[in-house]
Amino acid sequence: MSATPQQWQVGLVGYGEVGRILAEDLRAQAVAVRAFDLKLLDDRAPPLRDHAAAHGVVLAASHRELAEGCDLIVSAVTASQAVTVAEACAPAVKRGAFLLDFNSASPGAKQRAAAAVNAAGGRYVEGAVMTSIPPYRIKVPLLLGGPDAAALEPLVNALGFAAKVSSDRLGVASATKMCRSVMIKGLEAMVIESFTTARHYGVEDAVIASLHETFPGIDWEKQAAYFFQRVIEHGRRRSEEVREVAQTVREAGLEPWSAAGTAERQAWVADLADGGLFGVKGTPSFARSADWRTEADRILSFVKHKD
Repeated sequence: MSATPQQWQVGLVGYGEVGRILAEDLRAQAVAVRAFDLKLLDDRAPPLRDHAAAHGVVLAASHRELAEGCDLIVSAVTASQAVTVAEACAPAVKRGAFLLDFNSASPGAKQRAAAAVNAAGGRYVEGAVMTSIPPYRIKVPLLLGGPDAAALEPLVNALGFAAKVSSDRLGVASATKMCRSVMIKGLEAMVIESFTTARHYGVEDAVIASLHETFPGIDWEKQAAYFFQRVIEHGRRRSEEVREVAQTVREAGLEPWSAAGTAERQAWVADLADGGLFGVKGTPSFARSADWRTEADRILSFVKHKD
């Protein structure tokens, strides 16, 4: 590719929180951006169209239309759709173009996605996002993996990314991300389960005091509020990611007891959020309450009255 990164056409598959953040930061540099999301095909489209219009993002009508002519495609969808998106984009990918897979999928899924893109003449690079995107935006710490990772690293960093090559072997970066998620997503689920149960028994202050004594570097009140709200807002996406985490554990030959339980707890909270438990159904609930106790009480009230 002879064009500089700033002259690229960048395609975003997935126009949710991550896609919109990337679109904003890329458009701030006058980079040409187009986007596609399945939500554009149903009644969830209006806010996405409004955002695209406000930031000068061109919306595509399909994966194929998005892929045509793009120099870089960033796939940022739910984990279960990572392979599907790669396969849908592959027939139209420009020879030599990159597909950067942001999705939290298992090493096996990344290898299947890569096979589809590379067979069509594209260059697949796995990307492992190592922390929450919103505070860092486009500069979120990002591990790249695969044979074309070294070629892509300076190009995406010229666009403002904070990427570094993890390995030229596909699956290493995603394995790093997945093993981290066993801990991080598991801690979210454990805090929700532990603190809600403690609230039921009226021992939450004692539990938090004990945790602070053991782990004095963590502000457990603040951390709990953050965990509750992130799972309420993104539990569906997180549960799909943790199912991929469980698959990663299985690929290592272990039974994923912890990861499987985490996925169920995350999905359970997502079901409650979808049902309107934490606010008006269909509207964002993130940061609705800065006190985790409010959300725990809602959960306990639901459990008490569900029968």
